[in-house]
Amino acid sequence: MGKRLTSREVDGITCYSEDVASDYADYPDEGFDLTDDYAETSFWVQSRNRLFSWLVHRERDRLGQARLLDVGCGTGDFVQHLSNDGSLTITGSEIYLKGLQFAQKRQPTVEFIQYDVTMGALDRDYDIVTAFDVFEHIEQDVTGLRNVHEMLSDDGALILSVPQHMFLWSRLDEIVCHKRRYSRTEMIEKLRQSGFTPIRVTSHVFTLFPLMAISRLLDRAKSAKTADVGTDDQALSERVTFSDGVNWLFNKIMYLDEALIRLGLSLPFGGTLVVVARKTAP
Repeated sequence: MGKRLTSREVDGITCYSEDVASDYADYPDEGFDLTDDYAETSFWVQSRNRLFSWLVHRERDRLGQARLLDVGCGTGDFVQHLSNDGSLTITGSEIYLKGLQFAQKRQPTVEFIQYDVTMGALDRDYDIVTAFDVFEHIEQDVTGLRNVHEMLSDDGALILSVPQHMFLWSRLDEIVCHKRRYSRTEMIEKLRQSGFTPIRVTSHVFTLFPLMAISRLLDRAKSAKTADVGTDDQALSERVTFSDGVNWLFNKIMYLDEALIRLGLSLPFGGTLVVVARKTAP
């Protein structure tokens, strides 16, 4: 059995990992401002929320009434898509207080807690744990996965996503403090080391992948020649913000990715890797 954490209240927030709540070592604090601004219009966020909500509801249908923990909930955008589901008891966790402040303001009736998944397991269990674009920020990712395993019910499920393909590494990964982009092989191996059996593995951002790859490679070449002008938050905004027309078009295209995944296909490549895993049977 791993370490079970205890909590204390800090400024009205239940904190399990208070020592790191304000250091922003693994994600820039200005990123929360930007995420809160573009969450409703970003084609990527909209597609991600549709797909991941569908994956969560498939597991909920299997489990019935379920307790869900969203690890690294950020500003609570994804949790908001699930909050009206009466069959889910939802907790959103985020390591940094700034994200929690946005989340609590947006959804005052949802439980949000401060928590670093590498420091131990929470003092309660869950049936579904989600972690969307979280583990690439964590140096000790296997430790975090093992802690998730510790607090997951025996028939529960972990649903996660991570950025994929190291050859896509660019200035954007550096700005948002990524430690790595995963290969499918690496993530599957780390899940197995942590006691999980992957039951569904697919890429996402498949149909737009050629454009994404060209954009990232050009950005990497440009960054190698010239430094960004301005602050990191300006550089981040330039790389993730699109016009209304482009967002509309890309959002429509992403429905194809979602349809293929819903049909049960495992898309072979894409900017994001998505995995559903359950505890390995003894």
